[in-house]
Amino acid sequence: MTPLKQSISLVIEGPGGLLLVRRPEDDEDLPGLWGLPAASLDHDESEEDAVRRAGRTKLGVEVRPLRPLGEAVGERPAYRIRMRDWAAEIVSGRPAVPQPGAGTQYDELRWGDAAELLPAARAGSLCCRVLLESRGLGWET
Repeated sequence: MTPLKQSISLVIEGPGGLLLVRRPEDDEDLPGLWGLPAASLDHDESEEDAVRRAGRTKLGVEVRPLRPLGEAVGERPAYRIRMRDWAAEIVSGRPAVPQPGAGTQYDELRWGDAAELLPAARAGSLCCRVLLESRGLGWET
């Protein structure tokens, strides 16, 4: 049976819109695309703890998980992935990328609009698809 990888993404709203991050050009899944900060759960880690960890390790801030917004399951060559989007708020710090550490680190961040996630959704980003669907925005071409 194909292993299941559980992941979360952060949906952080600010005065300038959604917090968007750009993946590096050498990213194997979504090179150079704008999306949401995300992380896979560690063994025995709760989703809420993964949200807090992602805030620290991906953005350099402390975040508070608010509520899940939706989820999707997809197939990858070596595993199945379940992605759940989480509304979160920054409680301290100012987001910055890249952060030192393992895993995907992002090249840029900015505040933007959900519609800017369409290219990543069309390229297979589950977190972008979940967010767009939760806002009634279609992503399929």
